[in-house]
Amino acid sequence: MDTPVESLTFEAALKELETIVARLESGDTPLADAIELYERGNALRARCAERLDAAQARIEAIRLDAEGRATTTPFAAG
Repeated sequence: MDTPVESLTFEAALKELETIVARLESGDTPLADAIELYERGNALRARCAERLDAAQARIEAIRLDAEGRATTTPFAAG
C-alpha cells in the first residue's frame, strides 16, 4: 500500500482497491484507519478510471471500418 497510486497498473490498482473494499466492508477497521483506507481507495478508483479512459482512447484510435480505413468511432462499453 506504500506504492504511489500514479505508478500502479490498472490491474494492481484494481486488486488493491478490492482489498480495501473488503477491509472496509468487514466493519473491523478502526475509524482513523478506515478514513485512510477510504482516501487511498478513492485515489485508486480515480487511477482505474484514468487507465480505462486511456484504453478507450487507444481503442478508438485503432478501430478500422469495413474497408480497412482507420476511423475514430466512439467506443461503446457494455
